[in-house]
Amino acid sequence: MRRVAKLSAACLATAALALSATACGKTSSQEDSSSPSSSGGKGGIKIGLAYDVGGRGDRSFNDSAARGADKAEKQFGGSIKELTAKTSDTPADRVQRLTDLAQAGYSPIIAVGYTYAPAVQQVAKQFPKTSFGLIDSVVDGKNVNSITFTEEQGSYLAGVAAALKTKKDHVGFIGGVDSPLIKKFQAGYVQGVHDTNAKIKVDVQYLSHGTDTSGFSSPDKGQQAAQGMLDNGADVVYSAAGSSGTGAIEAVNGVKGAWAIGVDSDQYNIPGLAKYKSSILTSVVKNVDVGVFDFIQSVKNGKPLAGNNVYSLAKGGVSLATSGGFLKDIQPKLDAAKQKIVDGKIKVKTTP
Repeated sequence: MRRVAKLSAACLATAALALSATACGKTSSQEDSSSPSSSGGKGGIKIGLAYDVGGRGDRSFNDSAARGADKAEKQFGGSIKELTAKTSDTPADRVQRLTDLAQAGYSPIIAVGYTYAPAVQQVAKQFPKTSFGLIDSVVDGKNVNSITFTEEQGSYLAGVAAALKTKKDHVGFIGGVDSPLIKKFQAGYVQGVHDTNAKIKVDVQYLSHGTDTSGFSSPDKGQQAAQGMLDNGADVVYSAAGSSGTGAIEAVNGVKGAWAIGVDSDQYNIPGLAKYKSSILTSVVKNVDVGVFDFIQSVKNGKPLAGNNVYSLAKGGVSLATSGGFLKDIQPKLDAAKQKIVDGKIKVKTTP
């Protein structure tokens, strides 16, 4: 994720991030041939990564996918080619990005984000011998592995935590883009809050709508939205907004007694967010890295996964981070809620 200052026009330096940002700012026509992850080892598996906006270094969703690919590269050898979407992308840009990777011989090719679904549908048919992975959406195809998660289940637990930690009976939810996927986060969170305490008020705000994906890469918008909620009386804010969530976390950090809830990665442990970690109550961890690694391993073993592989709470696909120890006093209640979801006693909604 990025800091509050809007940095869409410039790549964050590795030193500033304390993370690898080799793909930051790349587009379908831009590459970094000097990067180790681009030039990789010879003779191993050739992994193609088509990131969503923000790319490697977003401290959230894309970074989780990158961790899975990095683990596979380290374990199996080979190389990783990384290309990153822009907020101005058209459907044709996404098709071209995947086509470039396929023509260059990369397989598997992993499309990181639901916005790639139409492109995967088209390009996978044109390259039937190439294995494609798609995160957060489902596309039918013999050579397509759709990797999806029960985001609503992890978000439900975040809602329980927020309800138990708020001192004002007022919490907030910030969504990056008003889309069916992010609605799952909202639905689970609000249900978890209200199942715990029906009197708690939940503010909801989305940063962009429709085909505008800037809500995933605008920390300034995240900060403004969170600040508005805090000013309105909320004291716990959960952001499912990619790198925009960095702004929300910074805003929360400026208010004594307020809590931020992170998403996708365990944001308490992200070096670039270290100065805010005292305000990060927990994160809804979405183990995209596990899904990515499993897929790459299946391709390496000659038995590529296909169909829709769902990573649920029961399977460890989503979880609630405990870093910082801020959940210790409420952990028994969280464990009880988790067990009820796993046992099917609680059915978590996927729409608000």
